[in-house]
Amino acid sequence: MLVGAALAVAGAILQGIVRNPLASPDVIGITSGAALAAVAFMASFGAGLSLHWLPASALLGALLSALLVFLLAWQRGIAPSRMVLVGIGLSAAMGAVTTLLIVVSDDAAAMTAYVWLTGSLYAAQWQDVLGMLPWLLIAIPLCLTRARHMDAMALGDHVALGLGVNVLRSRLLLMACSVALAGAAVAFAGGLSFVGLIAPHIAARLVGRGFARLVPTAALVGALIVLYADLLGRVAFLPEDLPAGIFVSGVGAPFFVYLLHRTRHRRY
Repeated sequence: MLVGAALAVAGAILQGIVRNPLASPDVIGITSGAALAAVAFMASFGAGLSLHWLPASALLGALLSALLVFLLAWQRGIAPSRMVLVGIGLSAAMGAVTTLLIVVSDDAAAMTAYVWLTGSLYAAQWQDVLGMLPWLLIAIPLCLTRARHMDAMALGDHVALGLGVNVLRSRLLLMACSVALAGAAVAFAGGLSFVGLIAPHIAARLVGRGFARLVPTAALVGALIVLYADLLGRVAFLPEDLPAGIFVSGVGAPFFVYLLHRTRHRRY
C-alpha cells in the first residue's frame, strides 16, 4: 500500500508540474532510470549484495534520469510536451539497456532482476515497510506545503509568476519529491507501471484538481490499486503467485492509450 501511495503522489506531482495528463514516473522515465541502476548493480555485484543496497542504487538512478530529462527538455524553461516526449524516448532507451544487462548477467542475478522488474510484492517484510514509510512521511507533507503554488502553476507559468510564485524553485522542489517517492517505490517493489498514471486521474474525478485534496486522495487510490492487484495475483491463479505489476500493467496500458486518444487535439 505504501508503494502504491508513493507512486500515485509522484504521478500527481508530475502531472501538475508539466500540465500533461499523460505524465507519470514511468512515462517520464524516472522508474526506468531506477530500474536500470538497480539491475546494473545486480549484474555487477551479484544478487545477494545488490538486494542489500538496492534502494540506494535505485534512488540514484531515478535522480540521474530525472536530471537528464530536465536537461534535455530545457529550452528557455521546461516545455511540458517536450519533457514528456524526452521522457518517453529515454525510458525506451533505458529499458533496452536494462534488458541487455539481464541477458548478459549470470542466472541468479538475471532471475532476481526479472522477478523484481515485474513489480512483485512477494516476500515483503516489515523492514521494507520501515524503509518505505519515511519517504512518504517527509515527501507528502513537503508537497502539501506547495499546494497553492501548484494550483497557481496549473494556470500557467506567467500567471503563477504574477501571483508571486517562484516557479522554478517550486518546480524543482516538487520534482525532487516525485523522484524520491518514485525511486523509493521502485527500489522496494520493482516495476509497478502505470500506478502513477491511473491513480491521479481517479482521484481528480473524486475530489477535483485542487492539489491539497488531490494528493491524499491519489495516495489512497494508489494504495488500493496495488493492494487489490497483489491480492488478485495471490488468489486468482492458485497455486501460482503472480506479480502485482502484471495486473496493474494490464489495466494501465489501455488507460494510457485512452488518455492519448482523448488528448490528441489538446495543446500544452
